[in-house]
Amino acid sequence: MKQIPNIVTLFNLAFGCLAIVCILQPGENIGYLDDGNILHINMPERIVWGSVFIGCAALVDFLDGFVARLLKVDSPMGKQLDSLADVVSFGVAPGMILYQLLRMSYLREPSAFDTSTWAFLPALLFPCCAAYRLAKFNIDTRQVYGFIGVPTPPSALLVASLPLVLFYDQFGLAGWVVNHWVLYALIIVLSLLMISNIPVLSIKFKTYSFKDNWPKWLLAVLSVVSAVVLHWVAVPFVFAVYVVLSLVIGRRQTAENP
Repeated sequence: MKQIPNIVTLFNLAFGCLAIVCILQPGENIGYLDDGNILHINMPERIVWGSVFIGCAALVDFLDGFVARLLKVDSPMGKQLDSLADVVSFGVAPGMILYQLLRMSYLREPSAFDTSTWAFLPALLFPCCAAYRLAKFNIDTRQVYGFIGVPTPPSALLVASLPLVLFYDQFGLAGWVVNHWVLYALIIVLSLLMISNIPVLSIKFKTYSFKDNWPKWLLAVLSVVSAVVLHWVAVPFVFAVYVVLSLVIGRRQTAENP
């Protein structure tokens, strides 16, 4: 019975591995030149499946903790195994998405095939900071009902949404997704948020009163409404609201308890 949560956690790891396999097999044709010498992006479907598998890993990551609490079988091994799985699913896999998106961004330029590999390596900053964040979480006793720094799963889901935004391009944002300057800025911001010391909201409910949990209910409502209106763009939108709410509430709590 006590191994059931660990088995669920291993599904998280398996989904992360499947995501990496899909992301690193983007297809034979990423771009082509038309008669006007303009490079177009032909979005491979496999990288989209990588995003889907990261989403599956996030769902399983939520369930393993729920199952452990339900069966009352929390263990130090389960905590370590969860972090190891998260490094793969929410660190390495989204890092590979950023790597591939950077490659696609440079394929739009006339000098595409002269681009140095160094231009893609900043994507590796994301998994490095994710691993640091997870290690920090394991030894920080303060992070019970709140977080210090943005957790890896929401950061990974934001990155995982990018191929879907690019593939469906419902609001004409594809050009931004494959703009390497935008990608570099996103990598830096997400990496700094993960390893920062800013207080961040946890989705866990200590009580069910609206007064104590209004930010969480607000996020839940915004998630549903934005998913209907914005589709996959809802993910970065809700992430931004999540970070802003955390900053506002954290400052308010600091002012009330100096």
